[in-house]
Amino acid sequence: MSGKPRLTYLNGRGRMEPVRWLLAAAGVEFEEVYLETKEQYDKLIKDGFLLFQQVPLVEIDGMKMVQTRAILSYIAGKYNLYGKDLKERALIDMYVEGIADLMQMILMFPFSPPDAKEKNLDSIKERATNRYFPVFEKILKQHGQDFLVGNKFSWADVQLMEAILAVEEKIPAVLSGFPQLQVFKTKMSNMPTIKKFLQPGSPRKPPPDAHYVETVLKVFKK
Repeated sequence: MSGKPRLTYLNGRGRMEPVRWLLAAAGVEFEEVYLETKEQYDKLIKDGFLLFQQVPLVEIDGMKMVQTRAILSYIAGKYNLYGKDLKERALIDMYVEGIADLMQMILMFPFSPPDAKEKNLDSIKERATNRYFPVFEKILKQHGQDFLVGNKFSWADVQLMEAILAVEEKIPAVLSGFPQLQVFKTKMSNMPTIKKFLQPGSPRKPPPDAHYVETVLKVFKK
């Protein structure tokens, strides 16, 4: 093993994408192993790699970590992206949990039946513009700082940036009523580690397509 974190998941976004984002934002290189068959997945379970028989799996610092939230909080803590004290951590946790609720809708969208796609897209737009984005617009406006918590780059900023871009892919004008978030997006895009991650050829995955959906259903079929 090279000492780099090793990520095992499918070759697509899913629940691993926030992990890729956070490692990339911290400037950490990582290796990936892609699951393409049910046999590969079953072998991981049989070999005892997956505590709860679920991926993502991240091998880091001698640990085989599962559960997305646990993986992300470990990485955030390790690379000093988790606030300076308990209060800042609590804020980061609240913001991250809120963004995760929105991202869950985006995560499930490719698996919607064709006749539900338009309705689900409307739900994403409604939640983003009425429930989630107004919160972050207000936070940034009230404290007038570049970052969400403690005027320092954190895990919450990374999650928000990922969510903004994911929603914009589906609803390009979604930030039109959120000037603070537009400024935030521009600043984040120009941070060297994030700028690098947004370039073609980076480990960032493209939006899920029919092949990805098919692979997910094949690998995880009961």
